Amino acid sequence: MSPTRLVLWDIDLTLVELRGLGMHWYRRALATATGTELVHEPPTAGRTERWISTEILAAHGLPTDDASVRGLFAALTEAVEADLDVLPVRGRALPGAVEALEALALRADVVQGLVTGNLVEIAKHKLGAFGLDRRLDLAIGGYGDASLVRADLVAAAVEAATTRHTNGFAADAVIVFGDSPHDITAARQHGAVAVGVATGHSSASELSAAGADVVLTDLADTAAVLELLG
Repeated sequence: MSPTRLVLWDIDLTLVELRGLGMHWYRRALATATGTELVHEPPTAGRTERWISTEILAAHGLPTDDASVRGLFAALTEAVEADLDVLPVRGRALPGAVEALEALALRADVVQGLVTGNLVEIAKHKLGAFGLDRRLDLAIGGYGDASLVRADLVAAAVEAATTRHTNGFAADAVIVFGDSPHDITAARQHGAVAVGVATGHSSASELSAAGADVVLTDLADTAAVLELLG
């Protein structure tokens, strides 16, 4: 049976919590890549790594051309890889994340991928620290190096899924889970079902106001997650 449903997951504050580490890594990366001390911390919720990196470089009076951005990406990846032993200590898989991924993996009609602001290498490390990577097809993903705009990542993930599963996926058969209004608006822009998970900085009411079709308090109720797919 070919999959007919595509589930796309955000990572940070949807599947895992690693509070405090993001800007710690950017601080080290900026110093490594440019010799500059980080003094401006932009908002990161729902943002892509390209957006965040460009904003940080610009705010510190540094070039924002592609080579400069990619130089910061490389330093950021190195900073994360230096802290691999810290991830399972400082972070955690959020309640129900493991169970939701495993339950959906048992369904022949479902394939699971990612829409995340993270770089692909960093996404692998964050998920792998908690064993969450085993139930996801990481080749199906919209990753944060691709664009400043979150909605572009949804399109990239759907295109990757269609390449791997040539039957394609109807827009309303794509379900995007995320914790920020940016996740919700990106999903809605592509006609996907937008599921808000109120485990991040945004409240359930804020996710609803952004246009979420459904809002979950968290992923702890696996039956409720499965019910969204019918």
